[in-house]
Formats: sequence, C-alpha cells, structure tokens
Amino acid sequence: MKNKIVSSFDEAVADVFDGAVIAYSEWNAVSLAQNLLGALMRKDVKELTLVGQQFIPIRYGMGETCSPVDLALQGKVKKVITSWATAVGFPGPSAQILKDALASGKIEMEATCHGNLVARLHAAAAGYGAVYIPIGVGTFLEEGKEKRVIDGREYLLEKPIKPDFGFVRARKADKLGNLVYYRSQRLMNPTVAMASKVTIAEVDEIVEVGELDPDQIHTPHIFVHRIVRVPRGAPGSDEWFEVIKYKGCQPGGSLRAYAFRHQV
Repeated sequence: MKNKIVSSFDEAVADVFDGAVIAYSEWNAVSLAQNLLGALMRKDVKELTLVGQQFIPIRYGMGETCSPVDLALQGKVKKVITSWATAVGFPGPSAQILKDALASGKIEMEATCHGNLVARLHAAAAGYGAVYIPIGVGTFLEEGKEKRVIDGREYLLEKPIKPDFGFVRARKADKLGNLVYYRSQRLMNPTVAMASKVTIAEVDEIVEVGELDPDQIHTPHIFVHRIVRVPRGAPGSDEWFEVIKYKGCQPGGSLRAYAFRHQV
C-alpha cells in the first residue's frame, strides 16, 4: 500500500510549480484547506491560477488566516476563475491593492457562475472535451464562446478546467486516502478531488483502513494522492473554532464563526 500520509503542509505542496492551476473549495471555513494555502504562502512560487467558487477578501476575526486572496496579495497569482468575487467587507489598504491589481490587469479575473464552474470541473474529471450549457446565454458569459442551438434551445460551449493541484478539506481519511466530509465540505471538495491531477487533502483525523463505513465514503482513495493531518489549534481545527465561536460574526466579519454556529 502506497503511503499517502505527509508529515507537513510544506512537504505536501513542495512540488507546486510556477504557473500551476490550483482548485479549492471555499463556501466557509469548514470547507477551505487553509493550511495548504498557508504553506503555499510560504513557498517561492508565482504566476498561479486559482479556481474556486469564491474569491472574497474578508478578514475572519482571527489572528491567522490563509485564503486565496492572501496569495493574490502576495503577488503570486496571475489569474482567478471564480463565480463570486467582491471586495465588500474587506477594509484597509489591502482591499485597494487587490482592486488596483484587478483594474490594471496584473490579476486576470474570469467570472463565471457556480453551476458552470462545477460543470467544467466535472468535465475534466470525466475526460470530456467540452460541454454545452444553457446558463449564460444572452449575458457577458457568452463572449468569445461557441453558441449552438440544440432542440430549439441555445447553448454555450464550455471547456473543462483541469487543475494541476486540488486543495481539499475533509473531516476524516483512512490511510488509503478515502475521504469523509463534514456537511458543507461536500459542496465543492468532491468535485475538486476528482478533477485535479494531484489531490492533496488536509483532514482532522486519519484512521486505519477498514474503519470507515464504505457507505459513508464520499471521495474514493483513487482520487487522493496526499493526506496531511491538521494539528491541534491550527486554522480550521476544532480548537481553532472553539475560540472564534465566542467572537460571533462581526461586521465585515467572521464567516468562520458563522460556519461554527450554524454547523454548516
């Protein structure tokens, strides 16, 4: 059995190269692989393309945050493909730095809708050459894309998104790499895991093979290449959430606190 367990987040991202395409899930703090992103912030890498349903520059009311936006503010990102991007709720000079980077073209932003984003990742996972999607017809999303009428309805040709690396957050893994997610972790992480050439999962717990109920496995081990356990007190850990649950959702604020309170 191949050993997929990696001892540190820095080791897990050691082969991320300049120009790599990296996919992630960020519905809230529960679903975001913060520690892998943090390791990438420490790595000398540039010209990255980030793929995720959110690219929202919000501070979460904690001392340590690791987000896709933080990578962009370091100057390591050349392109973002996302279905939701805004600078609302992100005070201070960093917000202006990000806005200037987008306005000047230092960071390219490809906007899409969430369904199309997921479909394009699914297309990569399934090996499709492209997919026809009706969403976006008659909007800016159709610019530069092939349009076709099928059974009387217009569709846009959308090409697959093929991430080089997928940063995944899960609740449990066994030593083979089978993953079990917790609630909203299931929204995007399974798709990212299937679509990516190299899937790296940060998890709260690693158990022996056979301890997971086969009916409860959400991502089979064949899609997972590396596993790293989140240490006690690290971003996204239970201890980390215990601290912020008492802070509440401050204005401009704490999505992580919201995630904890509502157990999403």
